[in-house]
Amino acid sequence: MAYQAADWSTNFSLNILSRGLYDCKTNSLHPHPNYVAMAIWAPLFLLHLCSPDTITAYSLEDNELWLRNLFGLGRSFGLAIYILKGSWTGSPINYLAIPVLLVAMVKFAERNLVQYMASSNQFRDSMLQGPDPGPNYAKFMDAHSAKEAEGFVIYRGPLIETPLEEDPFHNLAETDIPDDEILRHAYSFFETFKKLFADLILSFQDYKSSRSFFHKHSSDVAFKVVEIELGFVYDVLYTKAIVIYSRLAIVSRLISFSLITSVFFVYLFKYWHDFSETNMIITCSLLAGGSYLEFYEMILFFSSDWTRLWLDNHKNLLVDLIVRTISFSRSLHLVPADKRWSDHLHQYNLLSFCLKEKSATRGIIRKFFHAKLEKYMYKTKTVPPELKKMIFNLLKEKSVRAKNIKECKELCAFRGGPVLKNAGRGLDKLDWSIEVEFDQSILLWHIATDLCYYEDLKSNPNLVENSKCKISKILSDYMLYLLVMCPFMLPNGIGQIRFQDTCAEAIEFLQEWKAIRDIKQACEELLLVNTKVLPNEVKGDRSKSVLFDACRLAKALKVQEKDKEWTSEQMWEVMTHVWIEMLCYAACHCQWRYHARQLTNGGELLTHVSLLMAHLGLSEQFQISEGHGRVKLLVS
Repeated sequence: MAYQAADWSTNFSLNILSRGLYDCKTNSLHPHPNYVAMAIWAPLFLLHLCSPDTITAYSLEDNELWLRNLFGLGRSFGLAIYILKGSWTGSPINYLAIPVLLVAMVKFAERNLVQYMASSNQFRDSMLQGPDPGPNYAKFMDAHSAKEAEGFVIYRGPLIETPLEEDPFHNLAETDIPDDEILRHAYSFFETFKKLFADLILSFQDYKSSRSFFHKHSSDVAFKVVEIELGFVYDVLYTKAIVIYSRLAIVSRLISFSLITSVFFVYLFKYWHDFSETNMIITCSLLAGGSYLEFYEMILFFSSDWTRLWLDNHKNLLVDLIVRTISFSRSLHLVPADKRWSDHLHQYNLLSFCLKEKSATRGIIRKFFHAKLEKYMYKTKTVPPELKKMIFNLLKEKSVRAKNIKECKELCAFRGGPVLKNAGRGLDKLDWSIEVEFDQSILLWHIATDLCYYEDLKSNPNLVENSKCKISKILSDYMLYLLVMCPFMLPNGIGQIRFQDTCAEAIEFLQEWKAIRDIKQACEELLLVNTKVLPNEVKGDRSKSVLFDACRLAKALKVQEKDKEWTSEQMWEVMTHVWIEMLCYAACHCQWRYHARQLTNGGELLTHVSLLMAHLGLSEQFQISEGHGRVKLLVS
């Protein structure tokens, strides 16, 4: 809200000041002394607008509009200069506005430069290598023809070139590594894998090196590296990180802080009694706020990953002292902690939503607000460490099997079918729930997971403490959240229509059973419905609801428990692996610009999984083959 209102409020305030200047000049040849003091507000407004280093864009679209933002801010600066010029009387207080305006201009230049560099075309162009015409084919063939005309026997041999760079992680033992090492590796991979966010292809060497590193480390290290990488991506796209982490920027920050603080104290101690109390309070508040912003930005600067990385590469006594000071400050919570993403999964449950919708139908006004707001009210769950471990182990296993681009595409297309097939017990007959459209599969397995969960909760309350059961439930609600709230991150389909139709049928069913008060009772009644006849044979294809198809799936899963050799624990293990495969499928098929967009909302597990898959070679944006060698001309 504050970011969105910043431009508007700044322009509004500047317009009021310029109007005041016009009124002053209309009534008198010289501006009123109070207005002269108020004129310093103009550069202060611009300083507050352009000052924050931690946000230069709220969305990727803001970066694309860098030229429009340039003209908009240019107009604001022109208005500020007009106000200062019009209020100029040569008094000492006029001169205090000059350093503030200079600092604001530097901030303005930084903000627009960053937006320009983060725009899609410039971001992509910055990573493109220079043109490579390759060997001179025409010259080669001229030499070939000349030698052939002279009667030489011509043949071609391979040209021995510089061998590929040796894998730096080839001899690395599988072990945990310290945080500073993780940071260095994360930045190294970021420099390479940021190409993905520009839709560029990575080389065979990139794939080989990354895959080797991640194969030799635990899930904790892998997800930590990915987390730091995405933090760097966020900084490049949405903050001033591109321009502020340099020696020149450090000097600029120190000068800016010194100038604003000096102006504040001069104004406070020299002009406190010269103007109206209201004027002084507002001016001092703006100056104090500017000084605080500069000071806070310096704290963030020294506690960032970029600074830690620079300090780690320039070790000496002074650097060691700075590192110890930062560590001590962080232990006292004086410096922000290293929190790069939320580490939470948003949760959205269809049956819970329908139960609330049922109760909301009693009043028109209540129903209206429920329909508009309830959709955006969801819970969050912390990502379980065991879930990360299971995801990583599955992806490592797939990575070992992916020998070429064809196998990679096949592995990325898995959505749970191989899990059902390998589980045996006739579960491969349930592949109908996997082979449908992806959004339909999510809805089917989401409702079936709920039905099985609350059925087991009734018969064996301790079973739901099983980690596989918890993970299945969390992933089920997370995938539905993506379907409802972030459909752009999933493959194209009619998921919104299916969700609405399924909700409508569920609400209709719940209204018929007025005694149903909670989700447990709802699941019990749904499982009691006879589903021997396929729902689409009765309903046709007009409605896209999958409510009772999900009941069929849940019953088929529960039937397996009647076999003494098949336990609930095994069923939940299968369901967990199905959900993980669905998560990986969605991650692999989400465009990278949508992953980048979600970074502003705290990030998604889907994005972390997608980047992890790329590191393990499970991406179509790799040049999997080593390419063709060059040849040289041999004669005899």
